[in-house]
Amino acid sequence: MTAISVKNLVKEFRVPVREKGEGRWSAVMSTFFRKWESVQVLKSISFDVEEGEFVGYVGPNGAGKSTTIKILTGILSPSSGEVRVLGFNPQRDRYKYSYNIGVVFGQRTLLDFDIPVINSFKLYRDIYELSSREFEERLDYFSKILKIDEFMHIPVRKLSLGQRMRAEIVTSFLHRPKVVFLDEPTIGLDAVAKEEVRGFLRRINRDEKVTIILTTHDMDDIEQTCERILMIDAGKIIFDGPLSRMKKEFMLHKRIEFAYDRIVNQRLFDSLLGKAKVETSGQNRLAFMVDTRQQDIPRFVDELLSSAEITDLSVHEPRLESIIREIYLKQHAK
Repeated sequence: MTAISVKNLVKEFRVPVREKGEGRWSAVMSTFFRKWESVQVLKSISFDVEEGEFVGYVGPNGAGKSTTIKILTGILSPSSGEVRVLGFNPQRDRYKYSYNIGVVFGQRTLLDFDIPVINSFKLYRDIYELSSREFEERLDYFSKILKIDEFMHIPVRKLSLGQRMRAEIVTSFLHRPKVVFLDEPTIGLDAVAKEEVRGFLRRINRDEKVTIILTTHDMDDIEQTCERILMIDAGKIIFDGPLSRMKKEFMLHKRIEFAYDRIVNQRLFDSLLGKAKVETSGQNRLAFMVDTRQQDIPRFVDELLSSAEITDLSVHEPRLESIIREIYLKQHAK
């Protein structure tokens, strides 16, 4: 069943035109007689998200990610197009809609800085009209996974960033939302805190079938949580599909590193050298960069194992950032 439906979504903003004239008089005139122009941030984008999907929504700064999320959450209204989330119009049905969604903005807090965390939780308990039993069950669930019991009675302003983000996430998931929008939920966190947050998101997505849209610049977040990626650039969707398909279509090279005792088939070994680019070499140790468009990697590895007595072997994929950069470069080259 479709949880989010976006059809031909367009968003335009009116911005002041920069005047080319110089001098004080020009500045005064532009204050009273300012000219405006329309800038199209979202250019007729369309996509559907099924219930229970965990989707990464990525793109460079200014691509339109935040604008899309603000429209989906009801903060902004579209210039044209149609948006439905759980059957609701986010702008027209905001009251009923808010009971069914959760939002985490990494750089904006849902919590009151001057009161203990538990008091903020209780405030949201009352807002979402949770029973005492439901509230206690949810806190117990979150305590086991995110260890929030250790700081629930501490004012928010005294928490570490990792603790605050865990509290923010609990607030957003407290009322069992069906759809959650996450905007940079791990920004500024250390490696341990990031893994705790990612682990929780994977678990709640699996256990409660929550539909999650994640926007982030941290590609490790995407790779460790999302199965599907939506890529936006200059207001247009340029890729929509499984992470596995993205890698298959755009992963151009893999790095193969190995060590060996001796070469047993010099002719075969030399032929492999001709099929790959040697990155580094040392005493009985080499690193190849192999073009995945020209070589079948499993077959290449099998031939390598047949050509030498291998003592150590590893195959490395390029980081997701590199693959996404390749997609953007191809898009801009058109």
